[in-house]
Amino acid sequence: MKPLRIIALDLDDTLLRSDLSISHRTRHAIKRTEQLGVTVVLASGRIPEAMEHSSRLLGLHKRPGYLVSNNGALIEESNSGQIIHEARLEPRLAMAICDLADAEGFAMQIYQDDIMYVSRQNEYSDCDKKVTGIRQVVVENFRAMVNEGCYKLIIPGDPMLLTHVESIIKTYLGEDITLFTSRPYFLEIMARNTDKGAALDKIAGILGASAEEVLAIGDSMNDEAMIRWAGVGVAIANADERIKKIADLVADYSNDDDGVAEIIEKYFFAKGS
Repeated sequence: MKPLRIIALDLDDTLLRSDLSISHRTRHAIKRTEQLGVTVVLASGRIPEAMEHSSRLLGLHKRPGYLVSNNGALIEESNSGQIIHEARLEPRLAMAICDLADAEGFAMQIYQDDIMYVSRQNEYSDCDKKVTGIRQVVVENFRAMVNEGCYKLIIPGDPMLLTHVESIIKTYLGEDITLFTSRPYFLEIMARNTDKGAALDKIAGILGASAEEVLAIGDSMNDEAMIRWAGVGVAIANADERIKKIADLVADYSNDDDGVAEIIEKYFFAKGS
């Protein structure tokens, strides 16, 4: 096995504890790997503005690294903010998704700059507001805003009901989009072939690294692509059971018990490794 050169970390429920902090042990472990020449990638469904605090906690605004936001639709250098790649959902597809979601009675949600725009207020978008701290604005003419283009569309709703609208969207648009659940109550739709795995592939190409040299840790279905793509795909202990089944390894500890630090120490600093 080749030495690992890249670590990709999901944020919510993986790197971040329930109180949205990063433990001293985990920060120290990450910085030690950087001293070995390892590149750190933060890969999240969040928008860039909602990733900034975590990036700064790790000092990535001062050192070379990468921020993958919007579940892979946007890639930036962490220290310069330079955009490496972006993929927007075509307006015609976005409008079709809006029609299908509206017909089934679901609200819609997009992010632009540092604001969350929703077609109507709902408990699931309100929950996202509390987690991310992003300001929420209800837009009367949501369709007009979507028609201007966006990185991704989100359908918030009861997890038991989202499977129905997911099936409908897959039937009509499945070949033209990327679709998955990030949180159980969020169905996310993005441009075709856009996900965290594709983003890691682009970053690895820039660094001249292979998938075998990448370790990725996540917990949810929006992490599936990067966990499958990476040479070492890890599910945190509190991960979705579907993610645990496809991961190469399941951490012994959760996000609240330094599961990320556990894996980093195992692969980089354990005796004999």
